[in-house]
Amino acid sequence: MDVITELTHVVPYAVGLSLPVAFAGAALLYFLRKRSLTSALTALVLTPLLATLAGIVGVTGFMFGPQLTTAVVICTAVAVVTVPVAVLLGRSIARRSVWEREARARERAAEAARRELVAWISHDLRTPLAGIRAMAEALADGVVGEPDEVCAYATHIRSESERLSAMVEDLFELSRITAGAVQLEFSAVPLRDVVDEVVAVVDPLARHREVELRTATSDWPVVQGSDPELSRVLRNLLSNAIRHTPARGSIVLTSGTDGGQAWLRVDDACGGIAPAELERVFDVAFRGDQARRDDTAGAGLGLAIARGLVQAHHGTITARNHGSGCRFEVRLPLAQADRGRRP
Repeated sequence: MDVITELTHVVPYAVGLSLPVAFAGAALLYFLRKRSLTSALTALVLTPLLATLAGIVGVTGFMFGPQLTTAVVICTAVAVVTVPVAVLLGRSIARRSVWEREARARERAAEAARRELVAWISHDLRTPLAGIRAMAEALADGVVGEPDEVCAYATHIRSESERLSAMVEDLFELSRITAGAVQLEFSAVPLRDVVDEVVAVVDPLARHREVELRTATSDWPVVQGSDPELSRVLRNLLSNAIRHTPARGSIVLTSGTDGGQAWLRVDDACGGIAPAELERVFDVAFRGDQARRDDTAGAGLGLAIARGLVQAHHGTITARNHGSGCRFEVRLPLAQADRGRRP
């Protein structure tokens, strides 16, 4: 009965003084809800300690005796231990929360890109497949019998098959880049050799479209990279430039050095890209309005593949409007030997 009487006497004082501190701590936590997680955890640790201390002060009747001194020392010791731990835990949880938010954002972006890619690729694959099927049925049913017509149908079937094969190859290359499965064997690669090889491959297409393809550099740097992948990057850039450059237009390739990097520029005469589209030209499966109206355009993977391969070389690729067209610039690390002899 004495214990119950004592509790009945002290509990109202303890609760009466600890509750305001608890409410103040709750208000502080609400104020810190948009601040750092470390501050919130520190306030969360200090609030019960201060509430306990306030309750003890109320029970002792504000008399600074041995009991209050002991309680203050204990609360201080606990605070010295728990506050640094709360700060460390807050920083750790904050880093993990930021990482989880970024991971979720990347996952949502990747999922949206996959859905968009599947939708566009499905449309792009159905178009040549429908043409191949229609022409094959015409040949099989004997609708086309003249040798010239049969030859023309066979030529169309072959061109559509090559287009499908190119799409599948781009998809395979993009999947390797996305999965991080691209294994590069770095060596000293003269850009002059890469440019000569790729220009020789795409020059017939440029001549067919009446597009002039020329170089305007005499001293080509040597970069640290992989020859096949660099050729693929330049081939994608030149094919894209040829496709969008009108007849009697020109495409100019220039190169040089800047510090420890080499740069390679492809200037075309496409007429420029809208600012809203310029920011997305390297996105997977993105094609501008002009490319969507072009039946011969690819699936919008060439520039995305070029960006992935350049990044695998520890380089950068950018696009901007320049003059009467666009400028695509690739920056790559210089080879060690070439870096030593250049200013």
